[in-house]
Amino acid sequence: MGGRSVVGVACVLFALVIGLLTGCQSTSGASDEEDGRLDKTASEQQVAPSRAAGHGAMFLGVDECSSFGTTSFTEVSCTSERAAARVVARHDGAVSGGPLCPGTTDFVLHISEQSRSSDEDGDGAIPQGYACMRNLAPPHPGDPGGGGGPRTIVGDCVYSSGDGQVRETSCDGKGQQKPEYKVTKAAGKRAGCPLSTALYVQLGGEKPVGCARPM
Repeated sequence: MGGRSVVGVACVLFALVIGLLTGCQSTSGASDEEDGRLDKTASEQQVAPSRAAGHGAMFLGVDECSSFGTTSFTEVSCTSERAAARVVARHDGAVSGGPLCPGTTDFVLHISEQSRSSDEDGDGAIPQGYACMRNLAPPHPGDPGGGGGPRTIVGDCVYSSGDGQVRETSCDGKGQQKPEYKVTKAAGKRAGCPLSTALYVQLGGEKPVGCARPM
């Protein structure tokens, strides 16, 4: 089946920015007064659509699928052999001001606005938004202990990268960096963490404090 295709071009009004799998956070020790500030970073790839026609009324709506590529990103049928990831949540606006993606999201696609006049097929404007993506097959870096994903969640492991920063790494020790701490609990405040907590990591959401113990 055909699909909405995105290809790399210059001077475009629409872009998908792929949030890759590594993240970085500011953290603090158990004796500090302030919670660690989330500072998740990601590599980015910008691509633009050559066609806006596709499978649903919304570009990459919930339960729609996309393929992967180095220079293109295409919306395809989830039954296609090219399908690689499924949209598990879709929100308008910027990630910084919108709802969090589900905890086990593998990566995020940032979608910039496309006006009706720039739509080659005349199907309508595409508003700014973002799609929370889950790979159809392993690996799932967003799973607890998986070593990546756009969010840090209970079960994830981190290592110190210097200057008060920590980065996620896989808990099984098979990543490039060995895990030093594991997030064992999410709490509303530091007082809700167990006494064994050695590091606090900001998680976001209703329970923003991650209680981490040494590995």
